Amino acid sequence: MLVSLTHWMEVALWVVLGAMAADFLVGLFKSLKGGNLTVEPVLGYLRDIVRYIVPLLVLAAIAVFDQTGWIVKVGYYIGALALLVKYLQDIRAKF
Repeated sequence: MLVSLTHWMEVALWVVLGAMAADFLVGLFKSLKGGNLTVEPVLGYLRDIVRYIVPLLVLAAIAVFDQTGWIVKVGYYIGALALLVKYLQDIRAKF
């Protein structure tokens, strides 16, 4: 799959992946502190990558075919912003 990310699309993807990583580390710290370490969080994050990150990459790939040059990119940025808010809310709920 040929993916052509613009600079800001790449930045948005890295921000989302960073929020995912921060959420994972907070959850890992909480589970280690509580003494109940399981594999469920890892499987959950792998599932989130398939459900959320891959569709963002698909949007980035089909942005090449967009005649207007902005409709698919707006969808990409809205999706990235929604994921950022989701993971920030998940981090906040863990505290």
